Amino acid sequence: MKHFFRHSLFLISSLYIGSAFSISANITLKDIPQLKQQAQHGKVAKRVSDLYSRSHYKYILLDDALSAQIFNRYIEVLDYNRQIFMQSDIDTLKQYQYRLDDDLKKGQLTDIYQIFQLNLQRRYERFSYALTLLDKEIKFKVSDSYEFDRTELPWAKNQAALDKLWQEKVKYEALSLKLNGKTWKDIKKLLTKRYQVAMTHLTQTESEDVFQSFMNAYSHAIDPHTSYLSPRNAKRFEMEMNLSLEGIGAVLQLQDDYTIIRSLVPGGPAEQSNEIFKDDKIISVGQKDEAMVDVIGWRLDDIVDLIKGPKGTKVFLEIMAKKSGNKNRIIELTREKIHLEEREAKSSVEVIDGKNIGVISIPSFYMNLSVDVDKELTKLQTKNISGIVIDLRNNGGGALSEATLLTGLFITTGPVVQVRDSRNEIFVHQDKNPKISYSGPLTVLINRYSASASEIFAAALQDYNRAIIIGEPSFGKGTVQQNRRIARFYDQDAETIGSVQYTIAKFYRITGGSTQNKGVTPDILFPSAVDPDETGESLEKNALPWDKVRKTNYTQWVSLDTKIAQLKIKNKARIKKEIEFSYLAEDIAQYQREKDTKTISLVEKVRITKQEKNEQEGLKRINERLKRAGLKEVKSIDDIPKDFEISDIFLIEAGHITLDFSKL
Repeated sequence: MKHFFRHSLFLISSLYIGSAFSISANITLKDIPQLKQQAQHGKVAKRVSDLYSRSHYKYILLDDALSAQIFNRYIEVLDYNRQIFMQSDIDTLKQYQYRLDDDLKKGQLTDIYQIFQLNLQRRYERFSYALTLLDKEIKFKVSDSYEFDRTELPWAKNQAALDKLWQEKVKYEALSLKLNGKTWKDIKKLLTKRYQVAMTHLTQTESEDVFQSFMNAYSHAIDPHTSYLSPRNAKRFEMEMNLSLEGIGAVLQLQDDYTIIRSLVPGGPAEQSNEIFKDDKIISVGQKDEAMVDVIGWRLDDIVDLIKGPKGTKVFLEIMAKKSGNKNRIIELTREKIHLEEREAKSSVEVIDGKNIGVISIPSFYMNLSVDVDKELTKLQTKNISGIVIDLRNNGGGALSEATLLTGLFITTGPVVQVRDSRNEIFVHQDKNPKISYSGPLTVLINRYSASASEIFAAALQDYNRAIIIGEPSFGKGTVQQNRRIARFYDQDAETIGSVQYTIAKFYRITGGSTQNKGVTPDILFPSAVDPDETGESLEKNALPWDKVRKTNYTQWVSLDTKIAQLKIKNKARIKKEIEFSYLAEDIAQYQREKDTKTISLVEKVRITKQEKNEQEGLKRINERLKRAGLKEVKSIDDIPKDFEISDIFLIEAGHITLDFSKL
């Protein structure tokens, strides 16, 4: 059986899933559906809980302790930012927290529907209240702020406190629109439609939505990579595994009514635009010759349907940047049919101090990757190269077999990775081919989003002392998942039954230590705006722990300690002189100042001042880059030449290190 283990956040469904909708402005509480368990849900719940108990890598006792964890995750799914429930609601709902384990065993899920029903009611009340706040024009002069991250804060004590939160939320959304050129008339129209759409979604909630939400809360209470896939999402997963995507090449997630860019598909339209980045928010979508459509509060499925379209057609996305204070921007993208198997490894040559350094960029560990890299290595060695950089940045993984075969291109024979299953049996994956495709100076460039197979490959070359690892600490995903259908051959309702993806094994380096949580620490660390304490497997709730097994027998090439020490000295000296690294240092300093900030001002003048400051600083930096490139300066960021690309300072520095290594 093939096991794919990609650190990939699949297209995550929103809380409310359904078909296309029509907006009704006269929705009452009576229109909210009274949802009940469907016939197949009890059967699926019992099968899934039995499967997790028997087959998951981690022994799972479905008891009151796990029930409490499931309850907390379920509440988190329903009220992620703690803006819907009051403390009194949570106190009432706690009667269910030790009953969910029994509900799963019996297949009787009435309790989860009771919890969900209250959530629907409270959401209806919140959107109804939000609409009343638009009756009078909102002013932005009073010195107050919006707490945009309430995930660690208490629930509102009472109705008045909850109303205060929503006054700030509505004011924040109104000010965001005003700062992007909207009049009060436009703001009122847009927000009215936004809240009415949200209320319409409530009326279209189905029983499957409740079941999907709860089963994922249960799954994620076990580990972050275990999940339940509804029939619709199971089809999406199958499409992902069949290596075919269509659209803009981005993985999306719904979070607090906003659509977040979770990751970009290498080579896809979004990545190639150089204008869309991880954690940006899509707030409206438009088609050619049509008005932009506000999508805040929409179901994710409906947003995806709006973004997708025939190959070659254009779609327009209004993007709210992750960095606060930046203006929204509208990006034009041309849709493509993205065949993931065509995202092949590519080689290029960087000229560093007059010497050729080969670069092989690997976007994922697809089948036959090792064959393609072997060809690229042959090609590069005809170009008088002094060394090679393997670029694994943002590579989330892929096929385990390819991680082993790729490692084998650079060593003679020997172990590459150890895999331990739920029965504590360890299998060592070996490179058995004595042929070496390249034996020269080698470095591997990784970042925080290099995961799974990338970490196995980098760890093996590091343990063999075959390559110097440079960049950022990797993600730390050292587990294997398997997808399995819940339906059985005799089920007449098989089409209504989804599937599960669950953890079945764990990876270990040939030294014995796991890549789980710790990942791979580079021999030479680059400065990074990505704080390792803010992202990575170790921050995932219920992530499996780091541990170790026995060391395997293998022979290192040579000792690299002295060489690495010398390379670090030269690396630090170059970084001090490189202007782009000084920009990065400024960004890191700003991030450190703002990372714990969870509020934003609702005073228009304050926000405008910050926006203008960000624009001026960005424009100054761009003009300095243009000047160094021998190009004309611009008066506005909008005037930057479309074909102007910022230097990849990490790859260039990796080239310098590789050249220095070759000289040693």
